[in-house]
Amino acid sequence: MKKIILFLTMLVGTLTVQAEDYTYLTFETTDGAKASVSVASDVTLSISGTTLTVGTQAFTLTNLSKMYFSTTDETGTTGISEVMKADLNEATEIYDLQGKKVSKNQMRRGVYVIKTKQGTFKLNVK
Repeated sequence: MKKIILFLTMLVGTLTVQAEDYTYLTFETTDGAKASVSVASDVTLSISGTTLTVGTQAFTLTNLSKMYFSTTDETGTTGISEVMKADLNEATEIYDLQGKKVSKNQMRRGVYVIKTKQGTFKLNVK
């Protein structure tokens, strides 16, 4: 019994040390937007009705899809970048979400992965 208690104590101590590497608490809403709150200082979480308040940020609980610790500030990152028309004209490869290569003429409504000399982007065609 003593060995089990000692093992659990060591495990909790190890987890506490690893949790210190995460400096942000990141919230992802149902529309994919992200907001990060620094946990470097004492941060309080409170719930009032349907609103979650973390530090200076407020979130409607029904709009939250995820909450997790992260090492970087992920505020404003959605994974979909704005692609300028010039980038689209310089596209070397275009793929649909099934991984099939398509041409610019074949693009219809939907999301595409576009590879250019500047980088790789996701494009939402409406």
